[in-house]
Amino acid sequence: MSQPNIPNITPTISITPGQTIPLLLASVALEELALAHIINAEAEKIQFVLGTLSTDIKLSPSVVSLSNLLDLDKSVQRTLRDVIKKEMLLEFKFENILDLIDVTPKLNG
Repeated sequence: MSQPNIPNITPTISITPGQTIPLLLASVALEELALAHIINAEAEKIQFVLGTLSTDIKLSPSVVSLSNLLDLDKSVQRTLRDVIKKEMLLEFKFENILDLIDVTPKLNG
C-alpha cells in the first residue's frame, strides 16, 4: 500500500491581531444565529404537531397519539441539549475573544 501524497499547502494570510477580533466576534454571532434558527425550528415542530402553527395542513387529534407526543418531546429535548452544549462552547470562545481584546491594544500600539 502506498503512502498518501499530501501537497505542501502554505497559504499566505496576512491579518493583524486587530482584524481578527471582528472576524472572531462575527463567527460567534453567526453561530448564535444558526442556533436561534434551530431552536425556532424545534418550536415550529411542536406547534405543528399541536395544531397551533399557521399552515394549510392540520393534524387531527386522532392522528397524534400520546406516543407520538412523547417521541416528539424526546427529539426536541435531545436537540435542545445539543444546542446548550454548543452555547457553552460559544461562551468559552467569546471569553477567549474578550481576553484577546485586552491584549490586542498592546500588540497594535
